[in-house]
Amino acid sequence: MASANALIARIEAAVPEYRASPSNIDAEQALLGAILVNNDAYYRVSDFLEASHFFEDLHRRVYEVATSLIKAGKVATPITMKTFLGDQDLGGVTVSQYLARLAAEATTVINAEDYGRTVYDLAIRRNLIGIGEDLVNVAYDAPVETSPRDQIEEAERRLYELAETGRYDGGFQRFSDALTHAIDMAAAAYKREGKLSGISTGLVDMDRTLGGLQSSDLVILAGRPAMGKTSLVTNIAFNIAKVYEGERQPDGTMKTINGGIVGFFSLEMSAEQLATRIIAEQSGVPSYKIRRGDMREDDFYKITEAAREMQSIPFYIDQTGGISIAQLAARARRLKRQRGLDVLIVDYLQLLSGSAKKGENRVQELTEITTGLKALAKELAVPVIALSQLSRQVESRDDKRPQLSDLRESGSIEQDADVVMFVFREEYYLKNKEPKPGTEEYFKWQAEMDQVHGKAEVIIGKQRHGPTGTIQLAFQADITRFTNLADEDKLPERMGD
Repeated sequence: MASANALIARIEAAVPEYRASPSNIDAEQALLGAILVNNDAYYRVSDFLEASHFFEDLHRRVYEVATSLIKAGKVATPITMKTFLGDQDLGGVTVSQYLARLAAEATTVINAEDYGRTVYDLAIRRNLIGIGEDLVNVAYDAPVETSPRDQIEEAERRLYELAETGRYDGGFQRFSDALTHAIDMAAAAYKREGKLSGISTGLVDMDRTLGGLQSSDLVILAGRPAMGKTSLVTNIAFNIAKVYEGERQPDGTMKTINGGIVGFFSLEMSAEQLATRIIAEQSGVPSYKIRRGDMREDDFYKITEAAREMQSIPFYIDQTGGISIAQLAARARRLKRQRGLDVLIVDYLQLLSGSAKKGENRVQELTEITTGLKALAKELAVPVIALSQLSRQVESRDDKRPQLSDLRESGSIEQDADVVMFVFREEYYLKNKEPKPGTEEYFKWQAEMDQVHGKAEVIIGKQRHGPTGTIQLAFQADITRFTNLADEDKLPERMGD
């Protein structure tokens, strides 16, 4: 008998006690009471607190109605609100009586934000418990086709959304809110130096055509090998990161006011190779000299000075090769959450893998990748620049300027991209056609080479919200630097003789 009692005691000890969801009804009542007495209390919590954060269903409805009335320029009081809430018995108390009691027992408006934060924090904890419970339940009873990696990525996505709650809005929004945001963006562009609505690339003609890099856009930068795709995107990335300025907000987060924090997925090139290119570009010392150590003392001084200036810039490189679009998305979310993120760069598209379902061909896989990148740009609200290879059919044409049809597995790339740009350097192709020196053809070739030497074209093949056309840039091959091209008619007038 004693052993049976001991067994029962062990079973009872093993059964976990029921734990109530974290909530604070008193804080909810105190906050709503403060709002009903003085509507100014609402503005102390409205930027972070939503009706869904309240634990008690009636409190959600009260906050929703109060929000609607205050936003409409009306007064929210127990009298004006009772018609919107209906009437029901709350254990011997009507809704009208309950509202009157909330107002009568209200505390000072000064404490409203503290109560709001308490309600908000407890709601986040309840959401965390929900994610944790789902994680455990799915892990115990996962469908056959769901891998543990899929579950980790889904949990990380939900945690990211939760971390962004209060700043990240999901679901439908009123069109009037979108209009307000569009006007605010236009006003910011008008005030900003250069009159850009997006992030400046540091290249004047490109900024003028694109209006800067736009939030939530997927930008495809394509070209044949040796055209300078990686060089151009590295130049743009560094131009953005080196002018970064941030401003701390009241909620403790940093808001970017100039330049941006850059995340760079270098799937082909190592971080050291990328750093060497940037040092060459910034110092003016050719990268082949840096690699060989073939430098004079003043070259070495230029390199160390450039490296010292670059130490503090917010430029983050991930050099892992062959990652999937899901892994890339998870790492980008983590970077935004931990360090911040304003521009994301992927070099290059064809080196990413999809979820690799059986029977899926490369075109389907690339469709998944480009759709995933566009969705990520929208989710993180940052421009994503992805590099892409072009098919060999370019080489078979006399005019080797790329077209949209030259994009490899082009359908999904062209469809999902907001902007498609091609890098083209006539000099590269002309160089390989050098005739015999001293001949008439040679002098003709030399004249053509002089015209295209050090020049590059960026062809805008598609732009959802702007013109297409060609941008002329200067290119210094030895230091892999793209810069603004000095236009003859933009130069100062020469003095007369």
